[in-house]
Amino acid sequence: MTSGEPRSALTAAERDRLDAIWGAESLSALVSVTDADSEHDAYVRAKREWYDLRGKELAAAPEPDGLPGVTVEIDGHTFSVHGITHAGTDEEGSVLREHVSAAVDRGATVYCEQGIRPLYLSGIDRVCEMDDYRWALATCEELDVDSHLEGFHADHDGPLAAFGIEGVSDRFREAAFSLIESGSELYGEEVSRSLGAVAASFLTGHEERATARNFTSFAKSRRAARDPGRLHDLQVHYERTFLPQPLEREWLRRHDPELELVTHARNERMADYAVAHNDRAAEVLLIVGAAHLPGVRYYLERHRDGARDLSGFALLD
Repeated sequence: MTSGEPRSALTAAERDRLDAIWGAESLSALVSVTDADSEHDAYVRAKREWYDLRGKELAAAPEPDGLPGVTVEIDGHTFSVHGITHAGTDEEGSVLREHVSAAVDRGATVYCEQGIRPLYLSGIDRVCEMDDYRWALATCEELDVDSHLEGFHADHDGPLAAFGIEGVSDRFREAAFSLIESGSELYGEEVSRSLGAVAASFLTGHEERATARNFTSFAKSRRAARDPGRLHDLQVHYERTFLPQPLEREWLRRHDPELELVTHARNERMADYAVAHNDRAAEVLLIVGAAHLPGVRYYLERHRDGARDLSGFALLD
């Protein structure tokens, strides 16, 4: 179980249920937890229960001051993970630079998901860009699968779409969601949510279930990019949407192993990277896309609990 949430917000039965899902480290184990007829049904059923229970748990937690995130203590070092939209807005950039500059002045070390440092934080000392994209793309090259990534290079920076992951269906999904979300000011957020749910039912497949490419994620991210005060709401959305990493990764690996590498597998890489590189700073910040926050948190907590080590970690050449 992760730390920091008020477990008293749940009944005893709800706590047991949430802990049972936390403890299922494979889809086959999830079948017995949910009493489902198949692993597919178990995954879908667990997602619904998880969303409701985590929502109840997180709703009782106080909203943090300043830049929101989660904190994990590992061997006397404080690792704070902050999830952002990395949409390139002036509003988000200003808040992030202020927060990071203050942390660096205190002696903190900062590690960024690849692409964020040149976007927002270039010129600030003690800010390091991790190698998560390069690692994912290099690993993808070793897979014997039809690639989404032909013609792209592992040293390329930019958003996920720049690596060729975003195809025609993805661009159509974004255009549809953008049109619906833009009407929220005219028709209200309730109407937009209803229309978004209808659109998502047609535009969401197996891969989108595990990567949260849906209307709610799109709308919350877009609003948080314009108003960083909404970042906490975006982070809570992803905490509720994603099951523990072993389950999301197994599901996605079965449907698209390459996409699994450039999404959830990078969470593992970023957590390992920060732990491996930090040997002196008492305070460490990780700045990642909000969708990565639950996964990075998961792997940091595995390090904290002694359930993970760095024996398989190596820097890229």
